Amino acid sequence: MAPPADHRAVRVVIARDDRELARRAAAEIAEALRRAVATRGLATLAVSGGSTPGDLLAQLATASLPWERIHVFQVDERVAPVGHPERNLELLRARLFATGSVPADRVHAMPVEDRDLAAAAERYATELCAYAGDPPVPDVVQLGLGVDGHTASLLPGDPVLDVDDREVAVTGIYQGWRRLTLTVPPLARARLLVWVVRGADKRAMVERLVAGDPSIPAGRLPSERAVLFVDPGAGPATSPAVSGTE
Repeated sequence: MAPPADHRAVRVVIARDDRELARRAAAEIAEALRRAVATRGLATLAVSGGSTPGDLLAQLATASLPWERIHVFQVDERVAPVGHPERNLELLRARLFATGSVPADRVHAMPVEDRDLAAAAERYATELCAYAGDPPVPDVVQLGLGVDGHTASLLPGDPVLDVDDREVAVTGIYQGWRRLTLTVPPLARARLLVWVVRGADKRAMVERLVAGDPSIPAGRLPSERAVLFVDPGAGPATSPAVSGTE
């Protein structure tokens, strides 16, 4: 079962533009990965899909990191054929492998091509546990935020949101696709959550996330170990609940 969310104020970083947003988020992630490698000999990073993390991944690809000791997992993935442009894996490969510095075998793809998706979810959970511990504690999880308050593929009203006995689960159909997603427990255990959010259409949900609103999926995750990187459009209004704004 996931621990209850700690709703002490999340640290908020408001970047001037998209370039700074990607640079600062990538720097935060890179430093956490270096610490993990220094402490435990390896590190695990779980990456979300969507359009926002592309520049962040490109920044990470050029960072001075011991990639041979870092394992990259997917937070979620659409159940789509190999090579389909809607697959999060395509963005991950295009941006993270751009420099050739990241070994291909360090990226663990969700097996969404399998006919038995429940078995595929179990297998991916086992793979995650092999590198992040059992139960898994990822070193860094990068997350986005939807206009409906979803994060990963944890969607309002989907039963997967309440799953607490599995690390990976199969969702219902959302925007035409079923998905595999990490569930709340492994996300909540992460040593560091890095939210990267942009766009004025996300501001209302950013404010609810900062307030620790558990009625939205994103609000179920702890804020004690979280950093929220936003652009000026998504940035929350000044509030006592916000700390560390830069």
